[in-house]
Amino acid sequence: MSKVTKEMALEYHREGKPGKIEVVPTVPYSSQQDLALAYSPGVAYPCLEIEQNPQDAYEYTSKGNLVAVISNGTAVLGLGDIGALAGKPVMEGKALLFKIFAGLDCFDIEVNEKDPEKFIQIVKALSPTFGGINLEDIKAPECFEIERRLREECDIPVMHDDQHGTAIISAAGLINALEIQQKNISDIKLVVNGAGAAAVSCTRLYIALGVRPENVVMCDSKGVINRKRTGLNAQKLEFATDRDIDTLEDAMKGADVFLGLSVKDVVTPEMLKSMNDRPIVFALANPDPEIAYDVAMESRPDLIFATGRSDYPNQINNVLGFPYIFRGALDSGATVINETMKLAAVKAIAALAKEPVPSVVNAAYEMSNLRFGREYILPKPLDPRLITTVAPAVARGAMESGVARRPITDWDAYNDKLRQLMGYDNKLMRRFTEEAQRNPKRVVFAEANTDNMLRAAVNAYQDGICIPILLGNEEMIEKRAARLGVDITGLEIVNLRHDREADRRARYAMNLAEKRQRDGMTYPEALEMMFDRNYFGMMMVETGEADAFIAGTYS
Repeated sequence: MSKVTKEMALEYHREGKPGKIEVVPTVPYSSQQDLALAYSPGVAYPCLEIEQNPQDAYEYTSKGNLVAVISNGTAVLGLGDIGALAGKPVMEGKALLFKIFAGLDCFDIEVNEKDPEKFIQIVKALSPTFGGINLEDIKAPECFEIERRLREECDIPVMHDDQHGTAIISAAGLINALEIQQKNISDIKLVVNGAGAAAVSCTRLYIALGVRPENVVMCDSKGVINRKRTGLNAQKLEFATDRDIDTLEDAMKGADVFLGLSVKDVVTPEMLKSMNDRPIVFALANPDPEIAYDVAMESRPDLIFATGRSDYPNQINNVLGFPYIFRGALDSGATVINETMKLAAVKAIAALAKEPVPSVVNAAYEMSNLRFGREYILPKPLDPRLITTVAPAVARGAMESGVARRPITDWDAYNDKLRQLMGYDNKLMRRFTEEAQRNPKRVVFAEANTDNMLRAAVNAYQDGICIPILLGNEEMIEKRAARLGVDITGLEIVNLRHDREADRRARYAMNLAEKRQRDGMTYPEALEMMFDRNYFGMMMVETGEADAFIAGTYS
């Protein structure tokens, strides 16, 4: 990816129609009849239905697919208190992400009001328009009270993504990193640098997952938050430690996990070296982390390192969560986004990282061997499986916790709806796939010792659309599978050059010679051909030992 310059960014935002989003009609509007139905007099009928039953708004309007991104611009993406209007490009960008990743329509609303009580009343008054509200870029500590009040006083999901988005994604990464580093969450010592909205929410969620509060040390710009200090707000006091330490350097000694949501270059190589064996460092300051990636990796080879940047492995990116969390919440008619739903999202995201990575994701990131490990603890943002993994998990969480007003009953249909919504589904191909899955056939893959064909065979097997038979050298195929990070357990490998295949080669050769004798083919010639994978594979089909054969790239 080329470096983003000021000129590139300004041109991107002003070219064509300025901004990043627009409103598009969803119904016919070309005739007088269409306009009469859309507005007067036809619109009166759904209005009266909604007056009698407010829940009908989800049937007759866009409310059930509409999210508001609302900000007062007091803490904009590392830019600080730049004001509501100056924050509008960020809010438009968030609206864009809701649409492209989850198919949710979104209005960005910039409220020029810093007084928390007035801001709460404004947002509450606007809430009937929407199915959910994403609060964004509101400074701490006001953001905690604003979110709490709106969650209590609105009957739709409200979430401050700066708090919970980072918490959910980093928690999923933490679960997987602890598994790789072979550490128990209840035993780890956690250091958090930063005490803003995201840091507080992350720490609370980590504790909900099993981190012991007495093992947490939180620091702010003045050092360790401990009980010797006075004038702490309620959020900082919640995490004040009894330990007699004052500096980040002191806190890092013997720590297992560092979470940074602060400023660049506050962590030194010496601090990392003072941590426990197999440490985990999430340096999430943007755009520059608390310690540079290359410096951190050089100082601790046993380190798992994550940042908020896309140009390093293990990006902690909120887009893995918020589009799908709201998708699941709105689709189930949830009245809130509660802890059960957040934890469901955490576990779903963490579990997806352990699944084999589709070739479309490898291609999108120009990689060939993405797989669960030290440099892949979280799914990539362009993984199309996120919507069918996270949204259903959140919807189930809403139902299990009793906050879903429109429970989902047919999960297969719901997953189909999500795929169709995002354009990931093709009805004709789905019909072919379902037919193949009902009666999977034995398919011979000729060049199983090549990357593309081996991946194809594994993907087909995992999708249940065929029973692959791999032709090639077992040792070579196993080594290639290990390099690619694909699991070939359960796949049959046939090495046609093995002595144990001599009888089968002879039988195939006799069969072929008899069929081609009028063309002058002799048995020795046919037997020689049986050392060629293409001839051998096709004879497997001819004799009924396989149902189909896929030749190589060039044959």
